[in-house]
Amino acid sequence: MAHNGHHNANVMNSLAWQQIMRRRDFITLLGGVAASWPPASRAEQSLPLIGFMTSRSSRDSEPHTTAFLQGLSEAGYVPGQNVKIEYRWADGHYEHLPQLAAELVGLRPAALVAAGGEPSALAAKSATATIPIIFVIGGDPVGTGLTASLNRPNTNATGVTFVTTELGGKRVDLISELVPNATTIALLVNPNMSGTDAHIQSVRVAADALHRRLLVLRAGTPREIEPSFDLIAKEAAGALVVQNDPFFDSQRDRLIASAAQYAVPAIYHIREYPASGGLMSYGASLLDTYRQMGTLTGRILKGDHPQDIPVLQPTRFELVINSKTARSLHLTIPPQMLAIADEVIE
Repeated sequence: MAHNGHHNANVMNSLAWQQIMRRRDFITLLGGVAASWPPASRAEQSLPLIGFMTSRSSRDSEPHTTAFLQGLSEAGYVPGQNVKIEYRWADGHYEHLPQLAAELVGLRPAALVAAGGEPSALAAKSATATIPIIFVIGGDPVGTGLTASLNRPNTNATGVTFVTTELGGKRVDLISELVPNATTIALLVNPNMSGTDAHIQSVRVAADALHRRLLVLRAGTPREIEPSFDLIAKEAAGALVVQNDPFFDSQRDRLIASAAQYAVPAIYHIREYPASGGLMSYGASLLDTYRQMGTLTGRILKGDHPQDIPVLQPTRFELVINSKTARSLHLTIPPQMLAIADEVIE
């Protein structure tokens, strides 16, 4: 019996030793794999991080985000290969932007991209004075306190402005040329948007010069849009100018549908509106602006400091007209307008 017990113990010891050796071989094999094939998690941890926040929604931002990634690629950076991107979307709710900015700053990104206009840029600027910020806005970065000047920002923020606030007057000229009998022109603005007063003033100057009455309408939430169009009908406004604003961009389909329902000719600030059925737009190419923002971000990742990078401005503006929508409104596009249009959507 004792002999059998001793034999069984030897067998158990042998089995245990084999298990230890197999486990050791497995660990060695894992170590070899780890050495020759770095795990994704380890590789990702070593990549620089870009925080990307916008006042828009992910759906509305899709073409612009693609353009940003194109610019980033032109600068030599591809997500997943040599850079990571963490996204935050405010979906048109500006009050969420400070929290989104705080979340991204807490991740200690190498760069913080603030897209979707002044509200996003200002939230980012309030959240950090050290992390480089790359913004895209419609107005004046100096007037809003984002930079000290255009040529030398002298702060942790730089970016692109497509000076669309100053284009309100030009949009009044264009819509008046298309609708010459519109004695009252409505202007839809977001009271929550910085630069709104300056935009109203530029549009008012243009309307006065054309001897048109200006009807200012304010909508800062989705439920305020419909009453604005009711007032357009009540006041018999013959045309509508929509302020450049990320909130309105998030409500683009609703605005276009309401303009069609109330049969009011409207002009917007970016091509995306006439491309979706709106009448016309005049402004800088938003896609090109986001591509520029991508290349600027690449410069930051390579070591350039925003205080030394001049704020970029567009060099070309585009007039886009939807001729099908014009026909539905019984409007004839003047030959001189067709001649200067960058694109006529059939």
